[in-house]
Amino acid sequence: MSYLYVCEQGAVISVSENRFHVKYKDGMTKSVPAETLEVIEVFGKVQLTTQCMTECLKRGVNVLFYSTNGAYFGRLISTSHVNVERQRRQAELGQNETFMLEFSKKIIEAKIKNQIVILRRYARTRKENIERPIVEMQNMHRKVLNAQSAEQVMGYEGTAAKIYFKVLGRLIDQEFAFSGRSRRPPKDPFNSMISLGYSIIMNEIYGKIEGKGLNPYFGMLHKDKEKHPTLASDLMEEWRAVLIDATVLSMLNGHELTKDEFYTGIEQPGVFLTKDGFKKYIQKLEVKFRTQNKYLSYVDYSVSFRRALDLQMNQFVKALETGDVNEYKPIIIR
Repeated sequence: MSYLYVCEQGAVISVSENRFHVKYKDGMTKSVPAETLEVIEVFGKVQLTTQCMTECLKRGVNVLFYSTNGAYFGRLISTSHVNVERQRRQAELGQNETFMLEFSKKIIEAKIKNQIVILRRYARTRKENIERPIVEMQNMHRKVLNAQSAEQVMGYEGTAAKIYFKVLGRLIDQEFAFSGRSRRPPKDPFNSMISLGYSIIMNEIYGKIEGKGLNPYFGMLHKDKEKHPTLASDLMEEWRAVLIDATVLSMLNGHELTKDEFYTGIEQPGVFLTKDGFKKYIQKLEVKFRTQNKYLSYVDYSVSFRRALDLQMNQFVKALETGDVNEYKPIIIR
């Protein structure tokens, strides 16, 4: 299956002869076979014809709408996948404190482990001694395992995250050094890139949740928040360092982007990618999503990271339907 990203302003997406077509302002065109297309993500002033939108609804192709800078607006999605029984079960387990706590522990345990792996990988290449903060994060990991409530789990996760981002600031090229996490607005290139990446992966997971007939707004780990898909936030936690942080570190330390490919907004405060930088980043993320790996503990063959997201969703559905949280096994990298 393929994903279509369109960020060229003024482009028009249409459909004919069983293919989706993108026509750019300079007259260039691109087309994708309709049967292979799973998602269209559009950024800024991109038009879709009525026939295109109708075909997307018929075929179950999700269409995601973002601002030019990557702020998420909403989506076009069919309702043919809704599964009422699953949603009732989801809501029921959302009131089961034992299930919610054990699920929260699994997710955050994996998240911290993955963060530690990323730190160690990049510390080796830069010959940095980071053992003290690693020990502090491992201590938070142990506390997560013994937590008595989801609130405690999130508290330990927050402490580990602060340590993690502080160390990351030391492992990045001096040109892109930063002092910690900043968002709304991002204050530096690194935070700008991970904020955009987190938005993309959360909305990809959102689509996969709806594809299984579940409600993205009934979470287990994060507290309910008006207009926020908390279940998508829950399920993306184990993937943040694996897919987004690692990609951004690779690009910035590998000099795939320069400072000239970022700008400081005037009307909208914050640091953002230029048009060319944006394209490079989206292409790199797509390469990452398609990369084969053997990190899932329950399969003995290689799968792409995107396929792994699908398999994880299947595991979550199984955990819901059986009421057994141990059916869900988060991704843990090595």
